[in-house]
Amino acid sequence: MRHGDKINNLSRTKAHRDALMSNMASQLIAHKRIVTTLAKARALRTYVEPLITKTKKAASKEEIMHQHRIVFSYLNNKEAVKELFTVVGPKIAARPGGYTRIIKLGTRLGDNAERAMIELVDFNEIYGKGVGEAAAPAKKTRRSAGRSKKKAEGEQNADTQTPEASAE
Repeated sequence: MRHGDKINNLSRTKAHRDALMSNMASQLIAHKRIVTTLAKARALRTYVEPLITKTKKAASKEEIMHQHRIVFSYLNNKEAVKELFTVVGPKIAARPGGYTRIIKLGTRLGDNAERAMIELVDFNEIYGKGVGEAAAPAKKTRRSAGRSKKKAEGEQNADTQTPEASAE
């Protein structure tokens, strides 16, 4: 029985699963988004979000080195650790959590597996500015301002019309 067993084994041994998650996390950090199956994306989210959180907690130089070593023990990739602490960490510093987004892409043609794209939220320019950056105020369109002016002018014209014009 698997009472209380919450980990998704992904039909792999522990060593294989650890290698898979390490490689996928390194690629996610390097490329900021990857396409994989939905099950792997959900497993990767639980693997990589605590690592991203570790980039924010350091206060002294000793703590920073300790966090580097902890993250390196998970990723086993110097470049990914450096990217995580120098590029990703400062950008997500203001975000309280939820560093990744999973977008479903439909099924794969060969085996009908659910595909998904997992991406780092603050590195997507399509959806606009993140929490850390100040979002520009929404522009008012000319149409909405024009309607209110026309309404005001129409009411003003109705008050100033002569009785002959209203009779016609």
